[in-house]
Amino acid sequence: MKKRTGLKSVKAAQSSPRRIEGFQVLENECIWMKAGVINYRLCDHAYDCNNCPFDTGMRKAMGMDDNDESKKIAPRWVRYLQERYHGSSRPCRHVLTGRIEAPKICTLNYECHHCSYDQLLDEMDVSGVPDAPGYKLVSGFRMANGYYYHLGHNWLRIEHGGRLRIGLDDFAVRVFGSPETIELPPLGEVLQQHEVGWAFGRFDHHAAVLAPASGTVLAVNHRVKEHPEVLRLDPYQEGWLMILEPKAPKQNLKGLYFGEESLHWMEMETRALLELLGSDYEKLAATGGQVVDDLFGSGVDISWDKLVHRFLRTEQTA
Repeated sequence: MKKRTGLKSVKAAQSSPRRIEGFQVLENECIWMKAGVINYRLCDHAYDCNNCPFDTGMRKAMGMDDNDESKKIAPRWVRYLQERYHGSSRPCRHVLTGRIEAPKICTLNYECHHCSYDQLLDEMDVSGVPDAPGYKLVSGFRMANGYYYHLGHNWLRIEHGGRLRIGLDDFAVRVFGSPETIELPPLGEVLQQHEVGWAFGRFDHHAAVLAPASGTVLAVNHRVKEHPEVLRLDPYQEGWLMILEPKAPKQNLKGLYFGEESLHWMEMETRALLELLGSDYEKLAATGGQVVDDLFGSGVDISWDKLVHRFLRTEQTA
């Protein structure tokens, strides 16, 4: 992949600290509470225990240091689950956390690191087609429910366990049209939030895209690389681009929009686009009209570089 540089000044979305909203993570009781170790606590990390400060604090309180050797020891909640449930009444950990709906019994005494089913779920999350989201329309652009949005017009959704699935939003896809090439980072590369993470190209133009979060690349969508038109047809499901393992999940949220905040942001971005396009488009919006699909390909009098600079917050790649 070519060396790329984003704009030096990128302002993150202003938002107060908040809980992590996992996509279709329906349960919210902390696993320590489900095991009966504590009376009450709600999970705010989408069951990503490895990066949870509370889980770290509980381990320290139980005399388990935060080092490689201690991490090999099962956390205390496992012991409580073993004592609380026996034989055929022992539910799988993923049933308790709502990751799966069908009843399943744990046959390995909660030794998840030996469980082939646990590994299968992780592999399905990484390689499978994600669940379809619901949508809201904002000035004609689709916004997927339960997704976070970055000011560089890409989205992020938090999977069960804290992994991050990432892609371009409907606004970017409709403004720039269907890309002819997509350059994704290699597996194992570490991306930094608000810095350039990947790129796409069309009509001899190229655009760099900012990463919405920091983390290590676990998987990329090879189907989209081979058939970029999938991104235009279904940007929020089959058109996903990559999966990251985040280093500091809550820190990433400070630069993202979510819920009503994301809808207001999209309204502002649409107004900015209409101002760039001129008075005719502004009149069209006033009468309820929508921006056409493949705006750049329709021959509008606005340069690729200007669209990239204003909405992706980067410079065109060489």
